[in-house]
Amino acid sequence: MQNFLIEGGTVVTMDGERRVIDRGAVHVQNGRIAAVGESGMRADGAERINATGMLVLPGLIDAHAHAGHALVKTLASDDGQGWFDACRHLYTRGSDAEFWRADAALFALERIRAGVTTGVSMLGGGDSISRTDDPRHADAHCGAIGEAGTRAVVAVGCNRPPFPWLYKDWDGSGTDEEISFERQLEVSREIARKWNGAAEGRLSVALTYPVSHEGAALPDGVTPGLVTDHARQVRALSRDLGLRFTQDGHREGSIAYAHREQGILGPDAYLSHCTNLTEADIAALRESGASVVHNPSAIASVRGRCPAPELIDLGVTVALGSDAPAPDRSGDMFRHMQQAMHYHRRHFRDDQILPPGKALEMITIDAAKAIGMEAEIGSLEPGKKADIVLLDLRKPHLVPANMPLHRAIYFANAADIDTTIVDGRILMRGRKVLSLDEDAVLDAADAAIAKALERTGLQHLLEARPGFWGQSRYS
Repeated sequence: MQNFLIEGGTVVTMDGERRVIDRGAVHVQNGRIAAVGESGMRADGAERINATGMLVLPGLIDAHAHAGHALVKTLASDDGQGWFDACRHLYTRGSDAEFWRADAALFALERIRAGVTTGVSMLGGGDSISRTDDPRHADAHCGAIGEAGTRAVVAVGCNRPPFPWLYKDWDGSGTDEEISFERQLEVSREIARKWNGAAEGRLSVALTYPVSHEGAALPDGVTPGLVTDHARQVRALSRDLGLRFTQDGHREGSIAYAHREQGILGPDAYLSHCTNLTEADIAALRESGASVVHNPSAIASVRGRCPAPELIDLGVTVALGSDAPAPDRSGDMFRHMQQAMHYHRRHFRDDQILPPGKALEMITIDAAKAIGMEAEIGSLEPGKKADIVLLDLRKPHLVPANMPLHRAIYFANAADIDTTIVDGRILMRGRKVLSLDEDAVLDAADAAIAKALERTGLQHLLEARPGFWGQSRYS
């Protein structure tokens, strides 16, 4: 039976009063927080965990990422379109169940080391490559997450038309298979029924459908009506099953279109990127109650800007996401907090924009609200799940320790996390991961991507492109 008391550290509750308790304590019993207060509180029979010199934080939340991306870091050497095309080919034609298992374990390991206790991952890359041709890929992904011990939301859904989409079945006959929209929808249903609420409640499933743009050019034989019909079918399934709905890549009018023309938004929806929004988009967010996931380190935030501070001021819930650790990012949510602050301060030429406390809310309690879990995670309060991280402040870049919370938000990184706890289970302590064999995870990841590259003939994308050295931009 779990029964331990974390004491002596600075406890950052993120509760309604945003209490920060110097020399605080958190008592954990049976996977939940039993009490939060000052050190010295009574906790009969509890193991004592000394957190002196540490911040005690709610587990961090990454509200948008992609499964598969942990294995394709820097592939195509900064050629964005080349990388995207490679992902599409690898995910549909080069991957097997072991690929998705190895990727999930690797990203879970990175998240444990970074204090990210909850992460959203779309099962595939880009906004329209769902690996929902067969449930075996989701089974492998979810099984690996279950073994790692983290909390996760797996987003599954359907690709854009035209159909059929061509997938390679490496786990069966090794042949090409033509996959219909109906097949993807049924596989998504199977995945949701099997995995939503699995792993003692740590796994959740969300449904997704690609973003549509009014007036966008469509392939021959594809009409806006067909796209809307598919979107509404996926959305209806999410409502029938009581699942959250998420979309990747909203920009420039697409939110208004999704809300007013397709009718697929609502307070149970969270939308990623949301760059260069129109007034109609912002009005649609307010009307629908949908949340936004801002990914400040993503390529989308180079090409456009998410008006996160303005949305916050209008009462829209805004969370932060990593957009996954590829092609040029990481799962380190401290990095993304810091990027968000500098990104918007530079935009407004105003260093008062996005205070550090708000940035921390965006990867804790606000992120929990966006994904519909604020009743269970996102803050340290009695009754909530015991998702807790300890951050070691005894580092040169975090000292002097006279403003510990400010120091951590501005200067900390993933390597400063000492202990990661999910559901009251200690997954890492003293930087030693307890729930996974790290060497085995790393070896499996190397083997999985090597096999996928060989199958697709994409090994050349591991080479540096012309212009890597000695000039101001790529050739």
